[in-house]
Amino acid sequence: MTDTDTGTFDRDTRYISDRITTDVPPGSAPVGAKVGEMTWPVEAGRYHLAGARACPWAHRAIIARALMGLDDVISLGLAGPTHDEHSWTFDLDPGGKDPVLGIERLQEAYFNRVPDYPLGITVPAMVDIPTVAVVTNDFDQLSIDLATQWGAFANEDAPELYADAQRDEIEAINARVYPDLNNGVYQAGFATSQSAYDDAYQRVFATLAWLEEHLANRRYLVGDSITLADIRLYATLVRFDPVYHGHFKCNRQTISSMPVLSAYLRDLYQTPGFGDTTDIDQIKEHYYVVHTNVNPTQIVPHGPELSWLMAPHGREDLP
Repeated sequence: MTDTDTGTFDRDTRYISDRITTDVPPGSAPVGAKVGEMTWPVEAGRYHLAGARACPWAHRAIIARALMGLDDVISLGLAGPTHDEHSWTFDLDPGGKDPVLGIERLQEAYFNRVPDYPLGITVPAMVDIPTVAVVTNDFDQLSIDLATQWGAFANEDAPELYADAQRDEIEAINARVYPDLNNGVYQAGFATSQSAYDDAYQRVFATLAWLEEHLANRRYLVGDSITLADIRLYATLVRFDPVYHGHFKCNRQTISSMPVLSAYLRDLYQTPGFGDTTDIDQIKEHYYVVHTNVNPTQIVPHGPELSWLMAPHGREDLP
């Protein structure tokens, strides 16, 4: 929603904030009496991750699931790239129904948990398969819990996405990247005043400049392997040139024109779990068709040319 006085886009961050953790024995009912404050058991085959390749917030959870090797433990449902004011729909599936949940609209799973759910029907959403009810749609905590609570089912070579020793540094980076870049591009794109746009635009490119410097002599944002910090950043960077540069008016420069960030993005894109979960066509269709307040014609551009994402990145020897 946009503040009518300042023209600034303010994201609604109210979610169903239940968690899935190892604190509850497998096969148990959730512990707690209040929706949003309950704890559910880690249990293979019980949950269905409802996402969409178009959405950056859902993309984070999809990548975390892939890197952890949880494909056979948590099933994945993918909504189509466009939706109406009511809900994401499973129009990519035969018959327009999610084959695991048997529903046409994600809204149904929200209503099964909270009748007449009054907030946004968002992805990602972790759904309890037996009850076809949403457990949580808190995108940030959901990814953290995928990284920290499902280790018993993870691949032996799965990266430590949120290691204890790195959490403070990961969250310190997030404290800048989330408001000024991940959400900053939206504040630029949805601004309804020049001053709100100017502020968001400046913060976006100041953050990109800082990242260009931060990553100049290190391969990843934190430590010597991929963490949640990289996943969070990737979902924005890979959408920047095809969407945010033009659609959201963040057009000072492209990621492809930034030597360090373009190489960093290529490195991640070519890593299993990243590029193979990215669908640029769905990304463009979502933004340019759904955001009629920004693009009333709903025309989806053919460009830009993105073959550079598969070019050599040369970052293998960085510390």
